[in-house]
Amino acid sequence: MIEITDFGQTKAGTPVQLYTLTNGNGMSVRITNYGGIITELWVPDRDGTLANVVLGFDSIADYEEKSPYFGCITGRYANRIAGGKFTLDGTEYTLAINNGPNHLHGGRKGFDKQVWEAETFETADAAGLKLRYVSKDGEEDYPGNLHVTVIYTLTNGNELKIDYKATTDKPTVVNLTNHSYFNLAGHAAGTDAMLAHEMMINADSFTPVADANSIPTGEFRPVKDTPLGFTTPIAIGRRIEDDCPQLKFGNGYDHNFVLNKSKSVIPSEAEEPVKKVPRSGSLLLAARVVEPASGRIMEVLTTEPGVQFYSANYLDGFTGKGGVTYPRRSAFCLETQHYPDSPNKPDFPTTTLRPGELFGSTTIFKFSA
Repeated sequence: MIEITDFGQTKAGTPVQLYTLTNGNGMSVRITNYGGIITELWVPDRDGTLANVVLGFDSIADYEEKSPYFGCITGRYANRIAGGKFTLDGTEYTLAINNGPNHLHGGRKGFDKQVWEAETFETADAAGLKLRYVSKDGEEDYPGNLHVTVIYTLTNGNELKIDYKATTDKPTVVNLTNHSYFNLAGHAAGTDAMLAHEMMINADSFTPVADANSIPTGEFRPVKDTPLGFTTPIAIGRRIEDDCPQLKFGNGYDHNFVLNKSKSVIPSEAEEPVKKVPRSGSLLLAARVVEPASGRIMEVLTTEPGVQFYSANYLDGFTGKGGVTYPRRSAFCLETQHYPDSPNKPDFPTTTLRPGELFGSTTIFKFSA
């Protein structure tokens, strides 16, 4: 079932809609075409009781003015690019600096701040929303006219599937993800509940950062015997205050994990590219998170090679939905992605997209209890 309602208008006067997708089990997701933001995600617990498990705001004005990327599509390049510079085919490009000395999540007006064209669809076992946006050549100083499609699909299997596709008319770099902040105990459950979540990340290594600017050094470091080891389930808060330089740099967890390729579970359903893009692959089990009190379980599957685990270290008491205060570490993010600063790291998987290629990526958030 699909319901469309008005969600106000942007400061520039552009009308914005809210799309509610509901499956046959009563699970539902609300998405606005401003930034492709997931504003609510209602998931049953072990007793069938629904709760909204993502942080968000009640108005478009709040998303425009103060959102720390709640629930949005981030791009043209998700995560950081060092110094806001990269070189492609001998040409250096200079991007906006909006995160310390770095470029973050597409710049000052990234995909999270654009109004997307929207189209709904329904099938026998799913409801969906297709969003389209054309990022023009030179927008935020990126090269190429980039045509982007993001498809949200809510299935009767309690899966929220996100398909990303993009084409370009000039060589460019692309890294797309969704930036939802999760608390499986409920969006208002707070810090203690979040830290009690038990998490497994299917990664034997991570890309360590050099300092508090959170730019990877370029190396791959084993997670074994470090606080970043989540190869077996462990409470998020168990080691978050350990005396570890990597945790001190990020004020907690804010790291890219290199996903193991041995647990490929299902062939990718992404459209076959015109020319094979090396980033496309099979869906991997990236992470599994259990909230003990409610019994809610979230599995993250993706075709991406990495996932950024962020423990919301910089939330500072935002007033969110229903007047709820969101304190530090009251949610977590699992941002499926290519690695931060890949355009400047030749040993990282490429994020270059060229004319004649189709970028395709799929991530699934699968819920159970």
